[in-house]
Amino acid sequence: QVRLVESGGGSVQPGGSLRLSCAASGNIFSINQWDWFRQTPGKERELVAGISRGGTTNYADSVKGRFTISRDNAKNTVYLQMNSLKPEDTAVYYCNCDVQHAVGYNKYWGQGTQVTVSS
Repeated sequence: QVRLVESGGGSVQPGGSLRLSCAASGNIFSINQWDWFRQTPGKERELVAGISRGGTTNYADSVKGRFTISRDNAKNTVYLQMNSLKPEDTAVYYCNCDVQHAVGYNKYWGQGTQVTVSS
């Protein structure tokens, strides 16, 4: 009974910026880990960035220095600030969270949001 709603995708020119948001709602005791993935047709889904409840972050080498992941634990929301966007960043971006329920853990996916970077 957890729903993740993504927003913030769109089309931008190279060098532009976008900020993605993903808000979780439902039966949530806490969220232990947030991750952003992206996928382009013909390629495997790849991990872009992740952040733990405590704030520890990790990034794919391809986005280090350009993307910043953050979260608001009180709002059960994760963000991905994307700067200096490149055409190769074009993909559908998905948020994923590791949710602790009253009993047990599960992972949930957002619906995906399209990011297109082109001239």
